[in-house]
Amino acid sequence: MDTERTTAPIKSVRASSRKPLQRLSPAIVEQVERLLGGRTRDIRFNGELAQLFRERSWPRTAKIIRAWMVWVIVLDVLTLGLNAILLPTGTVMSMLWPASILPPAALVAAIAFLRPHALWVQGVFILSAVFLILLSVALVGVNTGGEFYERHLTIMLFVAVTAIMIFPVPLGWAMAIGAAALGIYLVFQLRNPDIEAGSALAGTLFFASGVAATVVARRTATIFAQKTFLLELRDRSRLAELTDANSQLELLARTDPLTGVANRRSMMETLHHFWNEDLKRTNSAAMLMCDVDDFKRLNDNLGHAEGDRCLVKVAGIIQSSMRDERDQVARYGGEEFLVFLPGPDEQEARVVAERIRSRVEAASLPNPTSRVGPWVTVSIGIAILMENSELVSAEHMQRQADAALYLAKKTGRNCVVVHAAEVGQAFG
Repeated sequence: MDTERTTAPIKSVRASSRKPLQRLSPAIVEQVERLLGGRTRDIRFNGELAQLFRERSWPRTAKIIRAWMVWVIVLDVLTLGLNAILLPTGTVMSMLWPASILPPAALVAAIAFLRPHALWVQGVFILSAVFLILLSVALVGVNTGGEFYERHLTIMLFVAVTAIMIFPVPLGWAMAIGAAALGIYLVFQLRNPDIEAGSALAGTLFFASGVAATVVARRTATIFAQKTFLLELRDRSRLAELTDANSQLELLARTDPLTGVANRRSMMETLHHFWNEDLKRTNSAAMLMCDVDDFKRLNDNLGHAEGDRCLVKVAGIIQSSMRDERDQVARYGGEEFLVFLPGPDEQEARVVAERIRSRVEAASLPNPTSRVGPWVTVSIGIAILMENSELVSAEHMQRQADAALYLAKKTGRNCVVVHAAEVGQAFG
């Protein structure tokens, strides 16, 4: 029953350490190592890893898309304004209605990317917006005719190429943008009265090679971005492992390996912190020095394995007898345990000590050669620092608790003795 309570100090030590980084799932770690171990060009994301990459890259992706959409709106308005100054009114009017398609399409896409959506929703918004933007640019030239016809189709292809290069989007989206641009170009060039169908096809094939090269470049940039992300994940995983290992080392350094309660070093740090930081606010403290009676006889009679089991059980009983998490217990050496109670009065310290003593006795752990009885018992010495009393050091209080423990042993064991004003009084 009581041995389960020995895990409490471990939790308190861990809580005092820096919170470790959230560890990646084993499946993700395995996938990261596998992808980094292969060829860079073979990197492909799917499942949870793809989701992590989208979440990681979303802010940058959304910012780029919004900026590009604003850029095409500004460019459309400026171009239309400049044409209004330089070109005849009839020509400008023929440009006006197709040019008006672009701003709302780009604006809706920019607004859509102000916050995350499902991937398919993002795809619908961006592909629809880009298609309408490309169609708008193409229709300006087609509707105006003459020298503007082919010029605006070429500008439309340039706009598509910039979108493919700049947007850090899935390869399928980039290919869809390229296909839409080439499709619009081919359809309108086939309807161009100034060129033949063969020339339209030849021009489309020429520009298709450029668009294809741009898509490949976009894919290469995406692969390098994904590889960088994989390296970040691997570093994160290794850092989490290192942090966890350091936490375990710190835990081992502060914990008694047998009983699981804090060790002497940890208790010294607790006392040092209290005397330097908390004593002025708390104004009182108590130390309980607990010692297992006739422990050497138990070891000699029942063996060291039974002695270790006894210490584990006693440590659990002491830990379970604390008032709350502020109280600390440490294995101070051999069969001795030091309990530190911040802020109690003398009565509270007595209650805790007697609770420890009575529970150990009630546990009926065997010690057949003990001079007290057939069961394991403990003797406890108490030192108390009361409010408005003379301030003493932690070391001095330990000596007082040791002196009270010595008197408890001398008095007959299995009892509690308070140092100072009531030295010599025992009960239990």
